[in-house]
Amino acid sequence: MDWETLEALKNSSKGRLRYKRDWSLEQNTFEPTVVLSEYAAWVLDNFIGRTEPDIAPAEAPPPLDDTVSLADNELNNHSSQESLKEAESLSKQRIDKVMEVEGKILLFEKAHKMKVKADLQARLDMCDQFSKAMAEKSAEQLKRFEERMELQHRQEKHQLLEQLVKGSKEALGQQEKLKEEHRHRAKLLTLKLREAEQQRQQEIERVRQEEGRERMRRLCSLQQEALQLIQKIQVDYKQQEALRVDLSAYGHRGNQICGILSTVVRSSSERGYPTQDDVSLGEHSLQEMKMLVNTIEKELAAAEERKKAEDEAAKEKQKEAQQIQQQQAKLQTPAPTQDQKQTKREGLQKKASKGTLQRFLELQKVLELCQKVCEELATCKDPQTKKIRADLQRAVTTPVSQISSVSGSQVRDTFDKINNFLMGKPIVSAGRTIVVSQHPLGLDFVCLKLAEKLVSQGEEEVASHHESAFPIASVASALWERYPKVGELFLANLHKKCPYAVPFYPAFQEGISLEEYQRLLGYQVKDSIVEQQDSFLKRMSGMIRLYAAIMQVRWPYGTNQGNHPHGLNHGWLWLAQMVNMEPLSDITATLLFDFLEVCGNAMIRQYQDQFWKLLLLIKDQYFPTIEKITTSTEMGSASRLKHFLEVSGRLVTSHVDPSTQST
Repeated sequence: MDWETLEALKNSSKGRLRYKRDWSLEQNTFEPTVVLSEYAAWVLDNFIGRTEPDIAPAEAPPPLDDTVSLADNELNNHSSQESLKEAESLSKQRIDKVMEVEGKILLFEKAHKMKVKADLQARLDMCDQFSKAMAEKSAEQLKRFEERMELQHRQEKHQLLEQLVKGSKEALGQQEKLKEEHRHRAKLLTLKLREAEQQRQQEIERVRQEEGRERMRRLCSLQQEALQLIQKIQVDYKQQEALRVDLSAYGHRGNQICGILSTVVRSSSERGYPTQDDVSLGEHSLQEMKMLVNTIEKELAAAEERKKAEDEAAKEKQKEAQQIQQQQAKLQTPAPTQDQKQTKREGLQKKASKGTLQRFLELQKVLELCQKVCEELATCKDPQTKKIRADLQRAVTTPVSQISSVSGSQVRDTFDKINNFLMGKPIVSAGRTIVVSQHPLGLDFVCLKLAEKLVSQGEEEVASHHESAFPIASVASALWERYPKVGELFLANLHKKCPYAVPFYPAFQEGISLEEYQRLLGYQVKDSIVEQQDSFLKRMSGMIRLYAAIMQVRWPYGTNQGNHPHGLNHGWLWLAQMVNMEPLSDITATLLFDFLEVCGNAMIRQYQDQFWKLLLLIKDQYFPTIEKITTSTEMGSASRLKHFLEVSGRLVTSHVDPSTQST
């Protein structure tokens, strides 16, 4: 029975399973090795935990393989009840066997699972140990690797340092080699430079000697020319007795210049060659010598003019004496009535005398000629020429602008600076050394600009500050005396800007515009706008005051030998012609007052009673004519003149015999 059961189990599906007896840990632990029967679950659900009565015959499990087939055959055979009972008994037995077998199988599977679990745990422990061993081995290998890498880096670093040291040694060697080559080349270059410097020094010495010889020739020629000029000065000096002029100072100065040139030539010869400063000194000395000759010529011409003027003055004095005699003869006649006086004054002239107009035209021609001569310098566009022109103009205009009425020493310094410049001496202006000989037209240009600046000072400075008239006049008078051309140009510019200084009243002519006619009258016209009357009178007043001051002032630091270049006789002539011309509204009263206020005292000292009589004539006969043409808006200048004449009239009564006041 047992063998049959075992045989049946062997032939069952579980019995046919193949178990590997040589299983080891290297194989897959998780591969299933035990498979339960497909009826095991049914057996457990229906038989385990039940009693025998609970098991119904109908609920018998299906037979396994052959057993089931046999049971089915037996059950299907309903022919016999006994067979059924036997089958039931057999089935029960078999079920008990199956249960027993299944229990054993379960126990075997449980034991097998426990064994597998133990084997698995052992394998896991072995794996952990293996992992730890591998980790330790890997750490050791990594450590060895790092040590090898560190050693390699250290070796590479050492090799690199060795290469650097080797390279630096090679570089130092190369550098030393280059230094040696450089020193060698430097020595060669130094030798070449030394040779070149020697050649350059030889060339410089040759040029210096050549230039020195040229400067010596130039200096000798300057000395020779100066000696020729001094002979001319001495020849001109002999003429001074005939013209009653003292030229000894110029002769002394010429001898001094010749002595200076001789000293320069001698010292230059001792040194070997003259310097450029020596040549410049010689040129300046020669220029000063030429200026002396020019000044002497002008002095002689001026002396001749003065001699002629003295002769004419003598003739005029004769005429004045004759007029005085005639006036004294007239004193015996009865005084004319007021109607007779008015009739006499109605014959006033409308223009200046022919002699005055002729002199005015001559001066304008002189001015135009000088402007034409200087036009080349005044309009030149060359930068160097423009710079010279600006320097020349600044050299004379700046000192004139600085004349002050406070300090007399400043006036003297101004005159000395301008006088030295006109004589050809170098002066310093704005940090630059300037000489009038810098340009061939320099002297003419400087005289023209100096005359224009003096007139400009009259219409600007004197017009605003009346007290500045005398300092400016003293400088102008001194320059006029030493340089007559400056005086002529000053007078021409004065007549052009102030025709009433002639006196001259320009008449309106056909063919000229109103603006041009107003300019002829002395007005300033800018952009067709004529200046205000107050501004016009102020400018005219300043110029007349300066003109009146010049007539009476002499240079206080000179010898004052000879006649005044433009003395009070011209003031008498101007005043006489003014009162013989028809008065102009507002202008005549202003100019008469300014002239008399500045020059009246000097005229009294010069002409005494004759001037007092002229003042009475102006007060009694000429001023009423001025009052007739003066409007209510123009009474300011007329009132000032009237007050001046009234005060002067009270003084006249104490100096002039009342019986002669009517003349």
